[in-house]
Amino acid sequence: MNVVFVEPSFPPTQRHFVRALAEVGATVVGVGERPGDWLDDELRGWLSEYHQIDNVTDVGHLTDFVRWVQGRMWVDRLETTIEAHTLPVAQVRETCSIPGTSVRTAWLCRDKPSMKQALREAGVPTAASTAADTAAQVYAFADAVGFPLILKPRSGAGALDTVRVDTRGELQAALDGMGVAASIAVEEFVEGHEGFYDTLSVHGEPRLEFVSHYFPNVLEAMRSRWISPEFLATNRVDSEPDYQQLKEMGRRVNEALGIGTSATHMEWFFGPKGLRFSEIGCRPPGVGAWDLYSAGNEIDLYRAWADSVVHSDVWHRPSRAYAAGIVALRPTQDGHVRGYEGVDEVQARHGRWVLDAHLPPPGTPTQPVAAGYMANAYVRMRHPDYDVLRGMLDDVGRTVRVHAG
Repeated sequence: MNVVFVEPSFPPTQRHFVRALAEVGATVVGVGERPGDWLDDELRGWLSEYHQIDNVTDVGHLTDFVRWVQGRMWVDRLETTIEAHTLPVAQVRETCSIPGTSVRTAWLCRDKPSMKQALREAGVPTAASTAADTAAQVYAFADAVGFPLILKPRSGAGALDTVRVDTRGELQAALDGMGVAASIAVEEFVEGHEGFYDTLSVHGEPRLEFVSHYFPNVLEAMRSRWISPEFLATNRVDSEPDYQQLKEMGRRVNEALGIGTSATHMEWFFGPKGLRFSEIGCRPPGVGAWDLYSAGNEIDLYRAWADSVVHSDVWHRPSRAYAAGIVALRPTQDGHVRGYEGVDEVQARHGRWVLDAHLPPPGTPTQPVAAGYMANAYVRMRHPDYDVLRGMLDDVGRTVRVHAG
């Protein structure tokens, strides 16, 4: 099988998808925005060839490239795993008659108001939402739904540029800061615990399923320097009946949005109003979640994904042997890393359960808190007992300090 893979070298986890495709027998043609000599020898070895174009999200440029490849060989699949690439790649697929995620599905998984409207029509419980092109439309929604509200880009990923407003004054300030020159999504704030449900689906059927929990919820985690936020992938997915409702919701979402053979990343809330859908991406999760799933379940999830693409099947079976998680360690302030304290204590108490740790050396520039879980220092761990793992991650977050100035 011949697979054109978009942007094989950035971010760094992209190389694992290319490696897995090569391992299961695919011929992989890479296309990206970076010069070919930036690719290391190992990555080059997994690719049959690599080509640079100006912009992989430019549908015209990408279409021209894929048609050029089709003039030289049969192209079975055109694949991408980055949120911002999913819609333009789907448009190129349809233009070039290549099977895979459709434009309709990619659009619904990118445009949050359209996504939620489609799911409400399918009976999936979700927050009230609308698309707004003017401040007047936002105020009208606020009058109808009430506060708190969430404002976010229609096609954003994660918590980037997401704002919670609790009063009309805060709404005015947020709109002044954002501007409504482009359409935004406005949503009812849903109270409750937040997590995510990730799948590897084949022909719409989840073949591998994983559930993770945020502590605290993402919006709070991305706004508060003093918090060492965590997310944990549970190993109780199959043993606790409470997760069955979440699995059923995920299948209904797949069907309603037309998701076929693809990785998915679905955010959810559970609170006073019960289980509520938040949003979904038709792609793998970020922030190293697949590495945690692989370590916790003793599988190579990237290779399972490659099997789904190349063979339309998945043979891997998760062991559920370990829960796995990450704790992000924030610098005391913006600037440059000066040093660490508490690392030896944590190693002495929990070293056997540490998967890896990223501790940038002194002098490294810090990244903003909102840059995410892996932007600065972090520790990743696994343990057979989910509750014990959460306690250990809490201990790491309380003990390790990243001094900066």
